Amino acid sequence: MDALEDRIRRLIVETLNLEDISAGEIDPEEALFGEGLGLDSIDALEIGVELQKTFGVKIDTQDENLSSYFSSVRALAKFVSRQLEQAS
Repeated sequence: MDALEDRIRRLIVETLNLEDISAGEIDPEEALFGEGLGLDSIDALEIGVELQKTFGVKIDTQDENLSSYFSSVRALAKFVSRQLEQAS
C-alpha cells in the first residue's frame, strides 16, 4: 500500500503542478481538501481523471461515498486498490 500511496502523492503533485510542496511532504492521512492540503473541486476532478487514466479505475460520480474516497491519499489508495482487485 505504501508504494501505491507514494504513486498517488506523486500523481497529485504532478497533475496539479504543485510547486510549493513535494510528494514526500504530503502526509497520507492529511485531508486533501479544506484545512488539509487545501485542494478544491476542480483539483478533485483533475485528480479523478488522472486516476482513471493511470490506473484504469472507474469513478462513479453518483456514488454517495465518493467524497470519502478523496478525503486523503490513504483513502484514495484504498479506493484504487479495491477497484483494481475487483477488476482482476
